[in-house]
Amino acid sequence: MKHYIPLFLMVLLLVAGCTGNQTSPGHPANSPPQVPSSPTPPSQPAPQTVPHEGKWGIYSLDLATQDVELIYSTDEEMYSSALRLNPAGNTFVFAQKTGENADENSEVFTINSDGTNLQRITTNSYWDLYPAWSPDGNEIAFLSKRENDLDIYVMDSNGSNQMKLYDSGSHDADVDWAGDKIVFTSGFKIWTINGDGTSPAQVTNPANAGQWGTSNLPIGDYDPRLSTDGRRIVFERLEDPNTAHGGYNLFVINSDGSSETRLTENGYAQGLASWSNSGTKLVYVVAAIGNEGKYDLYMINADGTENRDITPSYFSPDFLCHSSIFSKDDSKIYFIGQWWE
Repeated sequence: MKHYIPLFLMVLLLVAGCTGNQTSPGHPANSPPQVPSSPTPPSQPAPQTVPHEGKWGIYSLDLATQDVELIYSTDEEMYSSALRLNPAGNTFVFAQKTGENADENSEVFTINSDGTNLQRITTNSYWDLYPAWSPDGNEIAFLSKRENDLDIYVMDSNGSNQMKLYDSGSHDADVDWAGDKIVFTSGFKIWTINGDGTSPAQVTNPANAGQWGTSNLPIGDYDPRLSTDGRRIVFERLEDPNTAHGGYNLFVINSDGSSETRLTENGYAQGLASWSNSGTKLVYVVAAIGNEGKYDLYMINADGTENRDITPSYFSPDFLCHSSIFSKDDSKIYFIGQWWE
C-alpha cells in the first residue's frame, strides 16, 4: 500500500509600505519588503517495494516495520522447503540446484546472514538437500541420494567428514535437528533418531497414510520442525488429497509421540512451519486457499490462537514466499522468495 503525506504550505507576506519621505519605524527608507521563508515540506518516504534481482533469493522481513531486505539472489532454483539459521544466528544453510544437469543435482551452501561469504560445501553429482544445523552449530545433517534413495547424512559445518548417519530402508525426507533429536519423515509418518543415528522411533501414525488422491502427495505427515529445546514437533498433515493443492492442517506433538494437538482446521494448502526461539509462535506458508494460489506468510501462536496473515500488502502477486524461519531475536522473518516469471 502506498502512503502519501499531504503538504500544508503557508506563505505569509509582509509588505512595508512607504509614501513620500516617510519611513517606517525600524526599517530604512529604501529597504525591500521582507518575506518570511516558507517551511520546508516534509519529504515523502519511498514506497515500500520488494528488492528483485534473480528469480530466487533469501529475504528478511522486519516484523515491526514490514521492510524487506534482499540477502542473497540467484537464477538457480533453490529448494524452497529448507532454509536454516545456525544457533549463533549469523549463518544460513540451504540447498540449490547446480550445473547443466540441475534437474539431477543439488548442492548444499552456507552464507552469512548479511549476505557475505557464500560457500558451496558439497560438490558431487548427487542430490544433497534439506540441510539442518546441529544444536551446537558444528555439524550439518542433510539428505543425499548416493545410493537407491534419500538417506540421512552428516558433515562438519565446512563440508568435511561427510558420512551416512541413518538409512531407514525407505525414502527419508524433511530433516530437522534440535536438542538431542533429529526428526524426519519416512513412510509418510514422523520419526526421530538420536543425534548419533541410533534409537529410531515412530512419532505419528496418521490414518490412511500413503493413500493417493489427486494432489501431488499422498495422505500423511510432512515437514516436521523441532522446537529449539527439541521437546515439541510441529508438522503438517495432508488430510484431503482430492484438491489440486491438497488440504493440509498444522499439528503439534511432543517428540516422544504424546499429546498430539491440532492447530488449524481450515484445510488450506499450508505448512513449512518453524518455531520462534521463544517457543511461543510459529511462522508458516499458506500455498493456496482452495484452488487459489497464495504463497503467503502466516503466523500463529503455538497453542493455535491468533492465526493471521503477516504478508505485507505491497508484495506482488508474482512474488511467492516459501520456507520461513525466525531470526535469533524473533524480530525478523527470514524466508526463501521466488519471482514467478
